[in-house]
Amino acid sequence: MSQISYKDAGVDIDAGNSFVENIKPLVKSTRIPGVLGGIGSFAGAFEMPTGYKEPVLLAATDGVGTKLKLAIDSGKHDTVGIDLVAMCVNDLICNFGTPSFFLDYYATGKLEVDVATAVVSGIAEGCRQAECALIGGETAEMPGMYSEDDYDLAGFAVGVAEKSELDTPANVRAGDKLIALPSSGLHSNGFSLARKVLFEKMGMKFDDDFNGKPLIDALLAPTRIYVKTFKQLKPKIQAMAHITGGGLVENLPRVLPEGLRAVIKGDDVRVLPIFELMSEHVARDEMFRAFNMGVGMVLVVRPDDVNAVLDATDGYLIGEIEPGEKEARII
Repeated sequence: MSQISYKDAGVDIDAGNSFVENIKPLVKSTRIPGVLGGIGSFAGAFEMPTGYKEPVLLAATDGVGTKLKLAIDSGKHDTVGIDLVAMCVNDLICNFGTPSFFLDYYATGKLEVDVATAVVSGIAEGCRQAECALIGGETAEMPGMYSEDDYDLAGFAVGVAEKSELDTPANVRAGDKLIALPSSGLHSNGFSLARKVLFEKMGMKFDDDFNGKPLIDALLAPTRIYVKTFKQLKPKIQAMAHITGGGLVENLPRVLPEGLRAVIKGDDVRVLPIFELMSEHVARDEMFRAFNMGVGMVLVVRPDDVNAVLDATDGYLIGEIEPGEKEARII
């Protein structure tokens, strides 16, 4: 009777071992003070940072959504890892948490070592930008669950915050100003709509010219990471809103107390060309609900701190906080 191996069933243990060897230097490149040990154990270890009066652990998890479909179809895999880290750490800092470490989950139908290594190279780059450590992860080869060329990603970030600083909405007052930090593009939201508009409705192709470069490069521009800006300007920031799915209108209210609203001057938002292109086929209100429209993060600052924040960033004013129903209103 012939014998069947795990590889015959679609899972290549040797490929998995080769992949681990490939990513060891990538993981090492993200090492920061606090990391205990290396990869290869059953869990990653990180020492609790000192200097906090009442340290609180914060955790965030996210994925990259259907942006992965474009990476897979175009064969460009080295930036979606940055997106994965960004979507998690940008959420952490909105709760005034400083990212400490990151873990990833990579699931695929067939482990292609070069593809997986490219993805993790992006994750490592994202961790370096966020000044956090990649301390572990999981790779799952799942034939029958995914087609051979498909893969999916999930990320998990953990950080530390001061307990007294968690309630950022309590800091927000009428008269505070809203400063937009530009996005690098779509970031990691709205790609199902973007793909339908650009490729089905408009019939565009990956290599079509868009502002002097292939369209696919604009679409796969990695999500901007705002951790260093947060660390630099934290004393001057009252609250922060990460502009992801739901856009400005749904994310800004998350940092407001009852009785205050965010009023945004729509004409002051510096809409990126990729959004202007799609707006030919999508209503304005829907654009502002589905996409970031060129704003990746919004800082709420006191009027006296506006100039200092503007001088230290590429941000710009888009509105202010006023008394009213808790909402974000674009005028």
